[in-house]
Amino acid sequence: MTRFLHDQFAKQYLSELLSPLGIVETSKDIHPEGRQIDVLFTPSSSNPKRRQNLGLLGRLTATPALFEPFRNPITQNDVRTCMMKLFVLLAELEREENRTKIPIGDREIPKLWILTPTASLSFLHSFSAVASSKKDEQGIYYLSTSWNTAIVVIHQLPKTTETLWLRLLGRGNVQKQAVKELEALPKENHLRENVIKLVRELIALLTKRQNRERDLDRDDKELIMTLTQMYEEAMAEVRQEIRQEIRQEAMAEFLQQGLQQGLQQGLQQGLQQGKEEGRGEGEKEATRRLIENIFRVRFGAIDDELAAIIEPIMKLSSEEFTPLLLQLSCEELIQRFREEV
Repeated sequence: MTRFLHDQFAKQYLSELLSPLGIVETSKDIHPEGRQIDVLFTPSSSNPKRRQNLGLLGRLTATPALFEPFRNPITQNDVRTCMMKLFVLLAELEREENRTKIPIGDREIPKLWILTPTASLSFLHSFSAVASSKKDEQGIYYLSTSWNTAIVVIHQLPKTTETLWLRLLGRGNVQKQAVKELEALPKENHLRENVIKLVRELIALLTKRQNRERDLDRDDKELIMTLTQMYEEAMAEVRQEIRQEIRQEAMAEFLQQGLQQGLQQGLQQGLQQGKEEGRGEGEKEATRRLIENIFRVRFGAIDDELAAIIEPIMKLSSEEFTPLLLQLSCEELIQRFREEV
């Protein structure tokens, strides 16, 4: 995955998770350097339950924070650049303090969290970064207090639910395992559904790049397979739920008809017909939703032209139309299926 794609996903991902807890600013310009802070977070919610649901990530956002996520292991220059962003932001806060005459408290000064998949001990020692003494912060290394900076080595984090939301920003097997844990979360977990939506977008981006450039590394190819499998399983669950709902409605309707005509005969006919019609309608509705979801992820809103080709696409099997929907452009899809409308 290129750094651009990882940055885009990481910013959307952190914004989705943190926005209920406060103000999230992504790609915030800092002057005069012409650089951008990846994610700037200012807490505003005192809801402890929501913060607790994010585990370790939630605890990192108890005070204002800068997040700088990296796909590849950080370099010394990366750390210096991140710290420069922090210093420029602190200078802006000092100017605001001088203008308003309102002192800035220590808890209002942002903490810089640099997220990296790996980092050697010699690299960490070069910045005098010390491992956290807290048992639940394994994998976090703090620079001297006055620097207000810490390095989070994602691949050193314990494999627990507390670290899940940070490990999803790792790479290779660490990210793959985190995705599997995300899939296993209870369906009622609202964060699960929101993140799966972002995962769908990531699948589309990665697949599009893979088809165009064919230069993804092994980690990214394995990630595409894992994410695609997770998405397909999630859609299978949706189809099953729809089939079950429609089957139950159909069975109830035909059972009532059967009772009116004669209890025994109506019961048999109603159950059989309900099963057949419920199955067919459920599969059809699930297929339509799958196509519409892919359209929304890739093209945004579904206009009249896209809506018109949904029915022709549904005539194909999911194995046939899914690659087409992920690979062809909007114009190519419309041209291919318009003649069948």
